[in-house]
Parts: sequence; C-alpha cells; structure tokens
Amino acid sequence: MEIEGRIIQDLGIQSGTSKAGNPWKKRELVLETFGSYPRKVKFHIFGDRVDTIRLEAGKDYVLSFDLESREFNGRWYTDVNVYQARDLVPNNPAPAYGDPAAQYGAAPQGGFQQPAAPDFGSPVQPTFSSSPASSEEDLPF
Repeated sequence: MEIEGRIIQDLGIQSGTSKAGNPWKKRELVLETFGSYPRKVKFHIFGDRVDTIRLEAGKDYVLSFDLESREFNGRWYTDVNVYQARDLVPNNPAPAYGDPAAQYGAAPQGGFQQPAAPDFGSPVQPTFSSSPASSEEDLPF
C-alpha cells in the first residue's frame, strides 16, 4: 500500500536487544496526509532500513508500507511498517510567480519533442450519381 503526505514529527530511534540476543532498532515518525480532511498516521521503520530510508520533517513523501495487527493481553494493536519511501514530486509543477508564460506552439521545456502529425494522404473526393435509387436497396424501416 502507499500513502502520500508530509512528515510532521520525528519521534526518534529506539533500540534494544531481543530475547534471542539480536540487536534491533526502530524509528517512529508521524505523517499528515493531504486533502480536505488530512489524517495523521504514526508509522515506523524497522531494522536495517532505519539507516537506508532517510526522511526529514517538513518534506513530502510517498511511503510504501505494510499493515499488521496483533493481539496482546486481549487488546489489538496495529503497526504501519514502512519499507520504502520516495520524494513526492508533482508531475506537472505550476510555474513559479514571475516565470514567463509558454508561447502557443512552442516546445515544452525539458526537451520533449512533439511527434509529427501522421500523413493520411490526399483527401478522398465524394462521388455523386445522378441515377435513381434501385428498389433492391435495404431500407432501415
């Protein structure tokens, strides 16, 4: 699953040693979604991904995550485990204030080339017949 939003709080890194003697670490953050009704979502990054996934408060990201719920002492807890993150970059950013407007027909910035219009050949001229319609034609009524 994926979610888009802005990191609003970094809750820090926790670490320890498991019962089996293995070291572990977990980083927790809070993301606020976009839209008319923004939601806050606390999530964590676990294990070696803490070192590889770099997130900063105040920046926008797309997070890929897994949900998992577990029961403990008769209560249920849900974890949002992020395994991948990428910067949120708009597909078609609006021009900044003061940028010149693009001219009609001008090539867009970024090197995009408009494909050439297809050649359909010369237009077909309609032919008209002055002979009366035959009675063998199929009529729709």
